[in-house]
Amino acid sequence: MRKILLCFLCIIFLSGSALEFQEEADIFDINSLYDYQKAFKSEEVIPCSCNKTKTYMDYRMITSTSSTQYKYIHNYMTVDEETGFLYDDDGFIGVALGSYYGIIGDRYYFTLDSGVVLPLVKVEEKADGDTDSSGCYHTGDGSVIEFVIDKQAAEAYFGRYGNGLVLSGNYNNYDLFKGEIVKVEKVLDEPNPDYVVYVRDDVIDFDNYDIFNYASGY
Repeated sequence: MRKILLCFLCIIFLSGSALEFQEEADIFDINSLYDYQKAFKSEEVIPCSCNKTKTYMDYRMITSTSSTQYKYIHNYMTVDEETGFLYDDDGFIGVALGSYYGIIGDRYYFTLDSGVVLPLVKVEEKADGDTDSSGCYHTGDGSVIEFVIDKQAAEAYFGRYGNGLVLSGNYNNYDLFKGEIVKVEKVLDEPNPDYVVYVRDDVIDFDNYDIFNYASGY
Protein backbone atom coordinates (compact mmCIF):
# COMPACT_ATOMS: atom_id res chain seq x y z
CA MET A 1 0.00 0.00 0.00
CA ARG A 2 2.86 2.38 0.83
CA LYS A 3 4.42 1.79 -2.61
CA ILE A 4 1.09 2.49 -4.31
CA LEU A 5 0.67 5.72 -2.34
CA LEU A 6 4.19 6.89 -3.16
CA CYS A 7 3.67 6.18 -6.85
CA PHE A 8 0.38 8.09 -6.77
CA LEU A 9 2.04 11.09 -5.15
CA CYS A 10 4.83 11.01 -7.74
CA ILE A 11 2.27 11.05 -10.54
CA ILE A 12 0.54 14.06 -9.02
CA PHE A 13 3.83 15.92 -8.65
CA LEU A 14 4.92 15.21 -12.21
CA SER A 15 1.53 16.04 -13.71
CA GLY A 16 1.79 19.62 -12.54
CA SER A 17 5.28 20.20 -13.90
CA ALA A 18 4.28 21.06 -17.48
CA LEU A 19 1.15 22.13 -19.30
CA GLU A 20 1.05 19.11 -21.58
CA PHE A 21 0.90 16.73 -18.60
CA GLN A 22 -2.21 18.23 -17.05
CA GLU A 23 -5.22 15.94 -17.26
CA GLU A 24 -8.87 16.98 -17.18
CA ALA A 25 -10.47 13.89 -18.69
CA ASP A 26 -13.70 14.08 -20.70
CA ILE A 27 -14.15 17.86 -20.40
CA PHE A 28 -13.24 18.64 -24.00
CA ASP A 29 -14.86 16.82 -26.90
CA ILE A 30 -14.45 18.46 -30.29
CA ASN A 31 -17.54 16.72 -31.71
CA SER A 32 -19.77 18.17 -28.99
CA LEU A 33 -19.23 21.61 -30.53
CA TYR A 34 -21.67 20.72 -33.30
CA ASP A 35 -24.47 20.87 -30.71
CA TYR A 36 -22.89 23.26 -28.22
CA GLN A 37 -25.12 24.77 -25.52
CA LYS A 38 -24.29 28.07 -23.86
CA ALA A 39 -23.79 27.41 -20.16
CA PHE A 40 -23.42 31.09 -19.27
CA LYS A 41 -25.33 34.29 -19.83
CA SER A 42 -23.79 36.59 -22.39
CA GLU A 43 -24.15 40.03 -23.93
CA GLU A 44 -23.89 40.65 -27.65
CA VAL A 45 -21.06 42.78 -29.02
CA ILE A 46 -20.67 44.10 -32.55
CA PRO A 47 -18.45 41.80 -34.65
CA CYS A 48 -15.56 43.87 -35.97
CA SER A 49 -15.13 41.54 -38.96
CA CYS A 50 -16.89 38.52 -40.45
CA ASN A 51 -13.74 37.05 -41.98
CA LYS A 52 -13.78 33.26 -42.12
CA THR A 53 -10.01 32.72 -41.99
CA LYS A 54 -8.94 31.04 -38.73
CA THR A 55 -5.20 30.69 -38.23
CA TYR A 56 -3.14 29.18 -35.40
CA MET A 57 0.00 29.50 -33.32
CA ASP A 58 1.80 27.11 -30.98
CA TYR A 59 1.35 28.03 -27.31
CA ARG A 60 5.06 27.35 -26.72
CA MET A 61 5.86 30.47 -28.73
CA ILE A 62 4.75 32.43 -25.66
CA THR A 63 7.95 32.23 -23.66
CA SER A 64 7.93 35.25 -21.33
CA THR A 65 7.15 33.68 -17.96
CA SER A 66 6.23 37.08 -16.50
CA SER A 67 3.64 37.86 -19.17
CA THR A 68 -0.08 37.77 -18.42
CA GLN A 69 -0.75 35.34 -21.26
CA TYR A 70 1.96 32.90 -20.19
CA LYS A 71 0.65 32.85 -16.63
CA TYR A 72 -2.95 32.49 -17.77
CA ILE A 73 -2.19 29.58 -20.09
CA HIS A 74 -0.11 27.68 -17.54
CA ASN A 75 -2.54 28.35 -14.66
CA TYR A 76 -5.90 27.85 -16.35
CA MET A 77 -5.53 25.94 -19.60
CA THR A 78 -5.12 22.26 -20.40
CA VAL A 79 -3.83 20.70 -23.62
CA ASP A 80 -6.18 18.27 -25.32
CA GLU A 81 -3.68 15.63 -26.37
CA GLU A 82 -5.91 14.42 -29.20
CA THR A 83 -6.61 17.68 -31.08
CA GLY A 84 -3.95 19.98 -29.68
CA PHE A 85 -6.45 22.61 -28.56
CA LEU A 86 -6.04 24.36 -25.22
CA TYR A 87 -9.20 24.51 -23.10
CA ASP A 88 -10.24 25.75 -19.67
CA ASP A 89 -12.35 24.02 -17.01
CA ASP A 90 -15.58 25.01 -18.81
CA GLY A 91 -14.40 23.80 -22.22
CA PHE A 92 -13.60 27.23 -23.69
CA ILE A 93 -10.92 27.00 -26.38
CA GLY A 94 -7.80 29.18 -26.15
CA VAL A 95 -7.33 31.73 -28.95
CA ALA A 96 -5.42 34.88 -29.79
CA LEU A 97 -7.67 37.88 -30.45
CA GLY A 98 -6.94 41.52 -31.22
CA SER A 99 -7.24 44.30 -28.64
CA TYR A 100 -10.79 44.97 -29.88
CA TYR A 101 -11.85 41.88 -27.93
CA GLY A 102 -10.96 42.76 -24.37
CA ILE A 103 -8.18 41.40 -22.22
CA ILE A 104 -6.53 38.08 -21.49
CA GLY A 105 -9.08 35.81 -19.82
CA ASP A 106 -12.15 37.32 -21.48
CA ARG A 107 -14.46 34.65 -22.88
CA TYR A 108 -16.74 34.80 -25.91
CA TYR A 109 -19.28 32.86 -27.94
CA PHE A 110 -18.49 33.21 -31.65
CA THR A 111 -21.34 32.02 -33.88
CA LEU A 112 -20.56 31.02 -37.46
CA ASP A 113 -22.95 31.21 -40.40
CA SER A 114 -23.20 27.42 -40.20
CA GLY A 115 -24.92 27.81 -36.83
CA VAL A 116 -21.95 26.39 -34.90
CA VAL A 117 -21.16 28.25 -31.67
CA LEU A 118 -17.50 28.34 -30.68
CA PRO A 119 -16.76 28.93 -26.97
CA LEU A 120 -13.48 30.86 -26.95
CA VAL A 121 -11.23 32.35 -24.28
CA LYS A 122 -8.62 35.00 -25.08
CA VAL A 123 -5.25 33.64 -23.94
CA GLU A 124 -3.06 35.72 -26.26
CA GLU A 125 -3.38 39.14 -27.89
CA LYS A 126 -2.53 39.88 -31.49
CA ALA A 127 -0.08 42.76 -31.61
CA ASP A 128 -1.68 46.07 -32.60
CA GLY A 129 1.11 46.49 -35.14
CA ASP A 130 -0.14 43.35 -36.92
CA THR A 131 -3.85 44.26 -36.91
CA ASP A 132 -6.04 46.93 -38.48
CA SER A 133 -6.54 50.27 -36.73
CA SER A 134 -9.37 48.94 -34.57
CA GLY A 135 -7.32 45.98 -33.26
CA CYS A 136 -9.69 43.51 -34.88
CA TYR A 137 -8.17 41.38 -37.63
CA HIS A 138 -4.70 40.46 -38.84
CA THR A 139 -3.81 42.67 -41.78
CA GLY A 140 -1.81 39.93 -43.47
CA ASP A 141 -4.51 37.26 -43.69
CA GLY A 142 -7.67 38.91 -42.38
CA SER A 143 -8.07 36.45 -39.51
CA VAL A 144 -9.97 37.43 -36.38
CA ILE A 145 -9.62 34.06 -34.66
CA GLU A 146 -6.18 32.52 -34.15
CA PHE A 147 -6.23 29.24 -32.27
CA VAL A 148 -3.48 28.72 -29.69
CA ILE A 149 -2.52 25.06 -29.93
CA ASP A 150 -0.06 22.27 -29.36
CA LYS A 151 1.14 22.02 -32.95
CA GLN A 152 2.44 18.45 -32.76
CA ALA A 153 -0.88 17.08 -31.51
CA ALA A 154 -2.82 19.17 -34.04
CA GLU A 155 -0.70 17.91 -36.92
CA ALA A 156 -1.38 14.31 -35.94
CA TYR A 157 -5.14 14.91 -35.62
CA PHE A 158 -5.95 17.34 -38.45
CA GLY A 159 -3.02 16.69 -40.78
CA ARG A 160 -0.69 18.97 -42.75
CA TYR A 161 -1.59 19.92 -46.30
CA GLY A 162 -0.33 21.93 -49.25
CA ASN A 163 2.07 24.37 -47.64
CA GLY A 164 3.02 21.96 -44.84
CA LEU A 165 0.92 23.68 -42.17
CA VAL A 166 -1.91 22.21 -40.10
CA LEU A 167 -4.98 22.29 -42.36
CA SER A 168 -2.88 24.41 -44.75
CA GLY A 169 -2.71 27.07 -42.05
CA ASN A 170 -6.46 27.72 -41.91
CA TYR A 171 -8.92 25.93 -39.64
CA ASN A 172 -11.68 27.11 -41.96
CA ASN A 173 -10.64 24.10 -44.05
CA TYR A 174 -12.14 21.83 -41.39
CA ASP A 175 -15.92 21.34 -41.58
CA LEU A 176 -16.63 22.20 -37.93
CA PHE A 177 -14.90 25.58 -38.13
CA LYS A 178 -15.99 26.49 -41.65
CA GLY A 179 -17.88 29.75 -42.09
CA GLU A 180 -18.01 33.47 -41.49
CA ILE A 181 -18.54 35.08 -38.09
CA VAL A 182 -22.13 36.27 -37.80
CA LYS A 183 -22.48 36.89 -34.07
CA VAL A 184 -20.21 37.56 -31.10
CA GLU A 185 -21.23 37.51 -27.44
CA LYS A 186 -19.13 38.30 -24.40
CA VAL A 187 -19.61 35.67 -21.73
CA LEU A 188 -20.75 36.78 -18.28
CA ASP A 189 -20.14 35.02 -14.98
CA GLU A 190 -23.80 34.17 -14.44
CA PRO A 191 -25.09 30.71 -15.43
CA ASN A 192 -27.55 30.49 -18.30
CA PRO A 193 -30.98 29.49 -16.89
CA ASP A 194 -31.83 27.82 -20.22
CA TYR A 195 -28.81 25.52 -20.07
CA VAL A 196 -29.93 21.90 -20.01
CA VAL A 197 -27.83 19.09 -18.59
CA TYR A 198 -28.69 15.71 -20.07
CA VAL A 199 -28.52 12.73 -17.74
CA ARG A 200 -27.99 9.20 -19.07
CA ASP A 201 -30.73 6.66 -18.41
CA ASP A 202 -28.30 4.08 -17.06
CA VAL A 203 -27.35 6.04 -13.96
CA ILE A 204 -25.68 3.79 -11.41
CA ASP A 205 -27.43 3.34 -8.08
CA PHE A 206 -24.39 3.58 -5.83
CA ASP A 207 -26.43 2.74 -2.72
CA ASN A 208 -26.88 -0.79 -4.07
CA TYR A 209 -23.74 -1.13 -6.18
CA ASP A 210 -20.84 -3.40 -5.31
CA ILE A 211 -17.76 -1.34 -6.17
CA PHE A 212 -15.49 -4.32 -5.58
CA ASN A 213 -17.01 -6.12 -8.56
CA TYR A 214 -16.84 -3.08 -10.86
CA ALA A 215 -13.73 -4.16 -12.77
CA SER A 216 -11.46 -7.11 -13.05
CA GLY A 217 -7.95 -7.10 -11.71
CA TYR A 218 -8.73 -5.61 -8.30
